[in-house]
Amino acid sequence: MNPVRLVLLDRDGTLVEDVPDNADPDRVRPLPGAREALALLRAHGLRTGVVTRQPGVARGLLSQADLRRVDERIDDLLGPFDVWAVCRHAPDDGCHCRAPRPGLVLWAAGRVCTPPERIAVIAATGDTAEAAHRAGAHGILLPTPGTRTEETAAADHMAPDLLTAVRGLLTGGPRQRVLADERAIATAFRSTERH
Repeated sequence: MNPVRLVLLDRDGTLVEDVPDNADPDRVRPLPGAREALALLRAHGLRTGVVTRQPGVARGLLSQADLRRVDERIDDLLGPFDVWAVCRHAPDDGCHCRAPRPGLVLWAAGRVCTPPERIAVIAATGDTAEAAHRAGAHGILLPTPGTRTEETAAADHMAPDLLTAVRGLLTGGPRQRVLADERAIATAFRSTERH
């Protein structure tokens, strides 16, 4: 039995293109593999949720209504999600929900009555992966070109892309630090079968 029952996904940079302080639903673009990854999770009976930091609300760069419209667009394109956990605070507000603090992960766990050890968080940032770790959940970092070396060194688990992370979860949860991308292996295997 898979120990993971809920997968929380970082909104920007994991599910959709990262558009800072996006207030326009028309600018929402799902990332490659997001639909397929979510379909796999749901087909295997795992619940899904979104975690996101939106400090633009606190700074007045977008309104609560703007944020709601963008999130509704994401839900239309990729949902439905079982839970949305949103930090609307600025970095200096001292809130408990801004990563790397574990508040968002713990809040989402409570909303869907799932203990943190049964949750995986797939994150585009080291802070969100660290928040998962602090909450007692499984954090999987998807490094980007902007990921700092210290973030990858601190990550409990890493994967090269969202589909690899999801496939790793579906095989019983993350057991190794770097989840392998099987696509190159599968391609090589198929090419040797033809000869």
